[in-house]
Amino acid sequence: MNHRKIESGIILCMLILGLSLMPLGAQPEKDILEKMITAMGGQEALAGIKDSKTSGTMEITQFGLTSPLTIYQKEPGKFRLEMEVMGYSVIQVYDGQKAQTTNPQTGGIIDIPPDQTKAIKKQALGNQALLNPAKLGITYTYKGEETVDGKKCYVLEQKFQDGDVTTFYLEASTYLPYMTKTKGLDPSGTEVDTETRLTDYRKIGKTMVPFLITVNQAGSEYARMTISEVVHNTGLEDSLFVLK
Repeated sequence: MNHRKIESGIILCMLILGLSLMPLGAQPEKDILEKMITAMGGQEALAGIKDSKTSGTMEITQFGLTSPLTIYQKEPGKFRLEMEVMGYSVIQVYDGQKAQTTNPQTGGIIDIPPDQTKAIKKQALGNQALLNPAKLGITYTYKGEETVDGKKCYVLEQKFQDGDVTTFYLEASTYLPYMTKTKGLDPSGTEVDTETRLTDYRKIGKTMVPFLITVNQAGSEYARMTISEVVHNTGLEDSLFVLK
């Protein structure tokens, strides 16, 4: 099996999941934003999360792989991913300036390309993308209502200063994100439509977290992440986000 393709697939999954986990904006825009913040636990609770550790399992359907997964995030703007793939350890980090990954075969350190680093940087924003969108140059446009899987949803277009766009579908009954749509590249470099569904929300402290995330590309399931545990504010050290 081509290890480079597998590694590209892992990075792609994390970029997609990262965009899906990122908070968004709102309706007659301010109104929905405030309601979504409340649904997710409230501004005080979200602002109080200084770091997090998320553990679970990643299934990459295209490669027939199932791997344990741990994600660490620290405010402001630090990110670390750890996976075990076919007996190899894969680690990706973003220290606030650059993103790097380990070579699963040699154990060496590789700089992640700028286009992928840009997406990881957005993922590392954490709750700041929700709480301080204007400061980060993020804007939102309300696009009306749609029905997704029988659920009434409010549709929001999220746009960054660099022009990147993600469309969010907030379930009207809860104001929690149910689905996102993006344009992305598959491991071969072909642009495809990507849908990510966030379900099985559970309360962690005062916040709501999706414990099942399913990614579809070009109409077929590409990957799914099943979360087993989320822990906040454990005092993660900055050194965790640097590869040596």
